Amino acid sequence: MKCGKTLVAMILAIVMVFSMASIAMAEDAIKIGLIGPMTGAAASYGTSVKQGAELAVQEINALGGIQLELNPQDDEHDAEKSVNAYNTLWDWGAQMIIGSVTTTPCLAVGAEAFNDRMFLLTPSASSTDVIKDKDNVYQLCFTDPAQGAASAQYIADKNLATKVAVIYNNADAYSTGIYQTFDAKAKELGLEVVSTTTFTDDTTDFSVQVTTVKEAGAELVFLPIYYTPASMILQQANTMGYAPIFFGVDGMDGILNIEGFDTSLAEGVMLLTPFSADATDELTVNFVTAYKEAYDATPDQFAADGYDCVYTLYAAIQKAGITSETSPEEACDLLIATMQELEITGVTGTMTWSATGEVTKTPTAVQIENGVYVGYAN
Repeated sequence: MKCGKTLVAMILAIVMVFSMASIAMAEDAIKIGLIGPMTGAAASYGTSVKQGAELAVQEINALGGIQLELNPQDDEHDAEKSVNAYNTLWDWGAQMIIGSVTTTPCLAVGAEAFNDRMFLLTPSASSTDVIKDKDNVYQLCFTDPAQGAASAQYIADKNLATKVAVIYNNADAYSTGIYQTFDAKAKELGLEVVSTTTFTDDTTDFSVQVTTVKEAGAELVFLPIYYTPASMILQQANTMGYAPIFFGVDGMDGILNIEGFDTSLAEGVMLLTPFSADATDELTVNFVTAYKEAYDATPDQFAADGYDCVYTLYAAIQKAGITSETSPEEACDLLIATMQELEITGVTGTMTWSATGEVTKTPTAVQIENGVYVGYAN
């Protein structure tokens, strides 16, 4: 009996040692918040970013040395809820934040973070307004102007069509910003834009828009929009027997993950993206393999963005000498200075940053074939 008590005591002591070690590691970890839509109409974006970020944190922590603790918060793609999520992370003790994932919430959070001196690295909020007059907000994604101009340039360079139409959301800063630079670049390149139609966040019937572009004879329809309205447009076009080339940007990514959507309707859809899961470089192959093992899914661009955000912050943390004791305000100043000195090669490309917070990297085009994204080979 005495032996049994001694054994139990030893086991309890061992458990306490491991518990204390776990607590110490948590206390020593650098706290990174994450804000994005995990539920709602844009949930695919936030979920992918969260999963990519979680994978990167697991890999980094397994290396030993600097430890990271990630706290994801759902904002449902809503500005007010995004600010609430930010306040939750501030109270938690976040030292820096990945997010917000989408543009309108990021504008709201960015204003709060600027006042508080909290550093933000957004994976995918691409409006230039996100970084305008805010030295603490950096982007991992292309800006809207870059996406619009690059799309027009690609369509012209590849001779994809002579008659182009545009359908965009004029109630959304992301969509409108991309459209404006696309339109300007298209005119400069001599692309014939035969129709431009709009919709709002409340639109669910796209028969008028699709009828208009079909009657205008558009061979290619440019969709600088999110995947949910894009899926409705593809369904409407199929109903009308209209099959132009549909060309999107990063907001289109996620269309293959919509529950109940017939992915065959997206066959041939093209989009510009910084990431292609079928790329053969070692970094991408390893990431895709690890992501599939962890989540039983192929990573999209947003998962890659989340993954690269964590590794970018990890590199900046190392270079700047940030520790768990560094205040958010101190970390903000250190990260601002350090980001401009970094060159990061990630799964979304090789990246550098300007003092404005804008990233420089090269987009690639992918096309949907048999329900998956493949590099466009033409």
